[in-house]
Amino acid sequence: MRRSFSYRVFSVANHLFLVLISLLCILPLLHILAVSLSSKAAATANIVKFWPVELTFDAYRLTIENSFFIGSLWNSIERTVLGTLISMVLCITAAYALSKENRVFPGRTFYSWFFIFTMLFSAGLIPSYLVVTNLGIKNTIWALVLPGAVSVYNMVLMLNFFRGIPKDLEEAAFMDGAGHFVTLWKVYLPLSMPSVATLSLFSMVGNWNAWFDGLIYLNNAQDYPLATLLQQLTAGIDMSTSSAVNADALKNIAQRTVKAAQIFLSMIPILIVYPFLQRYFVQGMTLGSVKE
Repeated sequence: MRRSFSYRVFSVANHLFLVLISLLCILPLLHILAVSLSSKAAATANIVKFWPVELTFDAYRLTIENSFFIGSLWNSIERTVLGTLISMVLCITAAYALSKENRVFPGRTFYSWFFIFTMLFSAGLIPSYLVVTNLGIKNTIWALVLPGAVSVYNMVLMLNFFRGIPKDLEEAAFMDGAGHFVTLWKVYLPLSMPSVATLSLFSMVGNWNAWFDGLIYLNNAQDYPLATLLQQLTAGIDMSTSSAVNADALKNIAQRTVKAAQIFLSMIPILIVYPFLQRYFVQGMTLGSVKE
């Protein structure tokens, strides 16, 4: 079919816009990678753009040998795994209950508005800090995981996805003797994998990039997650003295290249996970699940 002139103009403009947005996302990453692979003289002179100048891997070698950085990396991995698992369990179970009709779950409307209220109003930082302190979880991994374990936004998305699943499947499971937990595990979750994968990625990225809670809930810098450590480094706070860093190596490497290497390494875990979850974004697994 022949496309109209206006449609072709729109298509070209749309593609150019998407290319521009993509470049705005990719070019900063290329610049950071180029700086991390450049020599001290080139990085200090600020002549590195999108290609390394005087290629060297000293910044990455120094970062990998830095026990302080590796410890923070492990703290971030632990926080992300625990935070994502707990968040998704709470999100899925709450969404399943709230997706039922009022005749099945009479208190559904009240609890739904209770959750929505927390999206609009918050007690603030000081009450949250007092709760974490009085619960005795300050300076532990649970201070980073539990306060934000329930994402109401993710729960609402999952709730709407569950409502779109045909009720015939649930009724068939109940007729076969399944309870709510079996129905959730064997019917709802397999059909909801695109939504689960998407929300899991949201939770992973949120936990991986969160830095402020680590700054206020953790007193020992060795317990910092990687995002908090990088925030302190980019803010100009030198924390290299707290780790096993070769002082002689620091003389031959610019701090800018070391920071660039640390920032780039911190992005690799999410970049590795994303392709495995991306395939679920475009799958409509409920399509055709119920035959007429």
